[in-house]
Amino acid sequence: MMRATLIAMSLIAAPTLAATASIAPFGTNAKGEVVEAITLTTPSGLKAVILTRGGALAELWVPDRAGRLANIVLTRPDFAAWDRGGSFNTLVGRFANRIAGGGFTLDGQRFTLPANPETGVTIHGGAGGWGTKLWTPRLIRSGSSAGVELSLTSPDGDNGFPGAVSVTATYTLSDKGELRLDWRATTTRPTHINVTNHSYFNLAGEGSVDGHRLRLFASRYTPLNERAIPTGAIEPVAGTPFDFTTEPAIGPALRSAHPQIVQARGIDHNLLIDGPAGSLRPAAELSDPVSGRRLLLSTTEPGVQVYTANNFNGTQPAGNGRLLRQGDGIALETQHVPDTPNQPAFPSTRLDPGQVFTSTTVFAFGVRP
Repeated sequence: MMRATLIAMSLIAAPTLAATASIAPFGTNAKGEVVEAITLTTPSGLKAVILTRGGALAELWVPDRAGRLANIVLTRPDFAAWDRGGSFNTLVGRFANRIAGGGFTLDGQRFTLPANPETGVTIHGGAGGWGTKLWTPRLIRSGSSAGVELSLTSPDGDNGFPGAVSVTATYTLSDKGELRLDWRATTTRPTHINVTNHSYFNLAGEGSVDGHRLRLFASRYTPLNERAIPTGAIEPVAGTPFDFTTEPAIGPALRSAHPQIVQARGIDHNLLIDGPAGSLRPAAELSDPVSGRRLLLSTTEPGVQVYTANNFNGTQPAGNGRLLRQGDGIALETQHVPDTPNQPAFPSTRLDPGQVFTSTTVFAFGVRP
């Protein structure tokens, strides 16, 4: 089944031409820093635009079954909207998703993090996390693929986290129809690290993703408490709205009366990917029956956070001039389980000096007939 899927994902071979990587000014933020946009293209017409502000994936152009290109990630109308956009489509760290209790204890020492004063929950590493930082780019060109290595130094004590962390995130766009994201990080002190890409996908280019079909290679999920923190339980998806093992449409699950769906106002849950963490294996398959576009997501991470844009409420403008509403996109965030620093039963997010953290996620695009 997987062999057939991968064959279907492949794009039509293009003439032997070189891919391109270019960089240009995009805007200047309130600090006077110049944000740049990196444009990657391949001979077959794929294009990705990545911002140095947060490593945001601003555009990703792929063809439909008729060869028509469309941008299949949600975007912003202008620089100002990107600059105030939080984690929208960005690289997220030092710890993606949520940490409860206002922090964590590591080797007997308590580390306090910026948290919501009412819930004690830190989200995406706290305000001013990696998705708001200016990353340093280095362009990469190699035959029919092109990329950019983005680097950042997170100082010891950054948002309360211990250790100075040096991190690189490398995007590579190839004529195989893939956008690959490789992470590498080291630290000067024991710390916790959990990273992800927070891009919102819509394979039709716009409108609701209710009709998209989703397959998750995940037979278990982590239920949440009232603060959207994992309870510590790991439960089977069978018999729940989180069972996407048979590739159903997304819409019916979002309208389920299941308590977990009601509480989150949709899906905002972590699912544990089948197979050994650390090996590159399939995590999710998303397809749009109308355009025929298809995305196969593979990762080395242990889990994937599926988020159906439940907080889009018509106040955020998109790049096409329309206002974003709930269900206009879906994020498939490969990562570790939320709140792992406080829940040692989950796969560890600890990183020690002398160790090298690595992570890979591959977005492979193709079409269905």
